Amino acid sequence: MAKLRGNAVVAQSGGPTAVINASACGVIQEALKHEEIENVYGAQNGIVGILNGDLFDVRKENPAVVEGLKYTPGAALGSVRYKVKTREDYERIFEALKKHNIRYFFYNGGNDSMDTADKVNKLAVEKGYEMRCIGVPKTVDNDLPFTDHCPGYASAAKYLATTVAESWIDQRDLPSTKILIVEAMGRHAGWLAAAGALAKRADDDGPHLVYLPEVVFDTNQFVKDVQNIYKAVDRVLIVVSEGIHTADGTLLGESGARDAFGHAQLGGCAQVLKDILDKEVGAKSRYIIPASAQRAAAHVASLTDINEAWLVGKKAVEYAVEGISGVMVTLEREPGNGYRITTGKANLSEVANVEKKVPLEWINAEGNNVTADFINYARPLLEGEPPLRYEGGIPVFSRLAKHFIVK
Repeated sequence: MAKLRGNAVVAQSGGPTAVINASACGVIQEALKHEEIENVYGAQNGIVGILNGDLFDVRKENPAVVEGLKYTPGAALGSVRYKVKTREDYERIFEALKKHNIRYFFYNGGNDSMDTADKVNKLAVEKGYEMRCIGVPKTVDNDLPFTDHCPGYASAAKYLATTVAESWIDQRDLPSTKILIVEAMGRHAGWLAAAGALAKRADDDGPHLVYLPEVVFDTNQFVKDVQNIYKAVDRVLIVVSEGIHTADGTLLGESGARDAFGHAQLGGCAQVLKDILDKEVGAKSRYIIPASAQRAAAHVASLTDINEAWLVGKKAVEYAVEGISGVMVTLEREPGNGYRITTGKANLSEVANVEKKVPLEWINAEGNNVTADFINYARPLLEGEPPLRYEGGIPVFSRLAKHFIVK
C-alpha cells in the first residue's frame, strides 16, 4: 500500500485529565518519526482551533518540553467544550482540514469527541478525501466502552482515594467531626466515586459508605445506613457520586443549568446530604468537593496511567500510518495472573455517545458500597509515581511555545 503523504493534526477536547498531555506527547513523538507525515500541527482549543485555523507547528517545539508533557496536567494544546451540531458545521471542519492538507486527524477526548471524530471520518469518506481519523481516549469518568479502562481515570482515582485516606485520618483524630461526605465527579457512571473505596485498609477505616449513580438513591435508607455506622464506630465517612439520583430520576446535585452539550450541570449533592443528616442524625458533619482538582493532580498521578496514556497516543499514529481509520485506540487487559495491557481498537461509530457504567455485580446488595471485584479491577491501575522535577518545592510543568502557522 502506498504511503499517504500529508500533514497531521492533534487536538484535545473536553475536561482535561492529569495524563491527557501524555497522549498528546505519544502522538507527537510518534508522528515525527514518519516521513509521510510532512508537518505535525497542534490545534488550539480542539475543534474550534481547526475551524478557526489556529494551528501551531509542533516541529518547532523543544523536544524536552514535549517529553515533559507526560507529567503535565491540564490540556497543553488547549481544550474546548464545543458541540458540533449541524452538517454545515462538519462541512466547515472538513474544508478546514482539507485546506491545510490534513491527512491524519487525532482527536483526544471522551464520548462526544469520539462522535465528532466519527462524523469527520464519515464525511471524508463521503467526499472521497483520503484521511485517517483516530480517536485517542480520555476521561476521568472511565465511561468509554470497549476499553478496559480509560487514560485519565487511574490518576483521578488515585487522587480521590488519597484524599479519602488523608481525610479519614483527619476525621478520625478530631473528636468534633463525626460525619464527612466526599463528593466525586461522575454524572451517570460511578467509577470515580467507587475509587474512594481503595482508601480502606482496616475494617473500621473510611470510607464506610459509597453511593454510585448506577443504583437508585433512597434517602430514607441512606439515613439508616449512616445511623448504623455512626452507632458502631462513632464516625462516618461517605463517598458519593455527583450523579446520584432518586427513583424518579431526580439528581440530588442538579443546579438547573446546562453545559454546551445539553448535560445537566452537577455539583452540590454533598450539601443536600449534609442538610439531611444534620436534621436526621444531629451529629456534626462536613463535606468536601474536590471538583476539578480530581483531574489536575499530576503530583499524585499514576505512572501506570501516564505510560498507558502515552501508549494510546503512540498507537494512534501507528494505526493511522498502517492505513487504519475510523477507530478509537483501546486498552485490553490480558487474562491470567498479574497486570498486563495490550492495545486494540474499536469502531468510532460504536463508541460514540455510549457510556460504560460500573457493573451492577460490582456494587453490593445494599447499594451502599463496592465489592472486591471492583477493588481487584481498579487497584493495579494506580501503581507507580511520576518522576517529577521540582523547583522551590513545586513541580515544574511543560508549556508549549506554540508557533502558529499563517492562516
